[in-house]
Formats: sequence, structure tokens, C-alpha cells
Amino acid sequence: MEFPAFFKRIPDITLFDPLADFLGAAEGGLVRYGYTDAVKLAGHSCPTVASAYWLGVRALQHLYPDVMPQRGSVAVDLRQTLESGTTGVVANVLGQLTGAASGGGFAGIGGRFVRRDLMHFGVEIASEIRFTRIDTGQAVLAQSHVQKVRADPRTMPLMQACLSDTATAVQRQEFGQLWQARVEQLLLVHGFDDAVFELLVV
Repeated sequence: MEFPAFFKRIPDITLFDPLADFLGAAEGGLVRYGYTDAVKLAGHSCPTVASAYWLGVRALQHLYPDVMPQRGSVAVDLRQTLESGTTGVVANVLGQLTGAASGGGFAGIGGRFVRRDLMHFGVEIASEIRFTRIDTGQAVLAQSHVQKVRADPRTMPLMQACLSDTATAVQRQEFGQLWQARVEQLLLVHGFDDAVFELLVV
């Protein structure tokens, strides 16, 4: 499977997963996630998937500034309900990175490695997402403003043509390239732009 070349330029993150270590699933319990992993999970690349991935990566880095982030030790709260808009997509990507899960998550082994009920929806918080370290209680509020990175004006007319099955093969290809160009702008040009990706340690 071939992905756009810029995917390889998006920073990845290495985490320590004590469950993976305990079960011998990864040497030293070290697991690396990149943007391609989020794309494979979601089945597509879009501003929502991109922003969820990047907010998750940056939040984990803020919560663990001097040590490797620990997967399965961070609770994730989302302001929107699970049924709202793209909340489910965001939750899946964040769950992949953090290990946090809702009621259907891993129940643990002997009271350890519990991932269930570390993710909650419809929480009254001052941002889209709150990440909280279970051991210290330190939290990061995070939200994205992807609308500030505008798409090429050709994108929507081409999307409509594709959806109505009137687009040519060249137009379909152009649409895909323009769509991914916006993702590239979000992550590689505006990845550390506070006006686009807003994170606050609390």
C-alpha cells in the first residue's frame, strides 16, 4: 500500500506500553505510532484524523516532558458525545495512541493494565479534549481549529463532481491530491501554530 510521500515526514511517537511488555508483544514494551497507523485505523486521511493524531502526540509529549510517554496511563475526556459528528473517529485515533477506551475496553489482568473506562464522552470541559495522567493528575486541554487552514478553492467543486459520478479520472486524482495537500499544510506547516493546535497544561 502506497501513501502520500509527506506521511513519512510527519513526526511519530514512541511509547512504553506496560501491557505489551508484560505479554511480550513488543520488545521492552516500546511501541511506535506514526500518522500512517492512524490512517490505517481510520481508513482515510483527512483534517479530522490528522488533528486527532497530532493533538494526541503533542498532548502526550506535554504530559511526559522528560520521560517516555506511557500508554494506558492517560485518561481521555471528550466534550462531544460519541454520536456527535466525527467524535467517534477522533476517539478511535486517540484510543490507539493512549490506550484509553470506553466501556468496551480491556478489563485488565489481576487488576493491572486496565484500559476500560479511561475514555469518556459528553464531559463538561473548556476544550474539545482533556488528557489526564492517572499517576499525577496533570492534564492537558487540547483543541484544533482546522478551519483556519483553508482548502484550495477547487476542492469542493471537485468533491461534488466526484460524489455525483461526473468527475473524470484526472479530476478524481486532482481532488485527492488537493485534499491531502490540506492535511500536509495542517501537520507540516501549522503543526506548532498555536492558532491551529491549541494545547494548555493545567
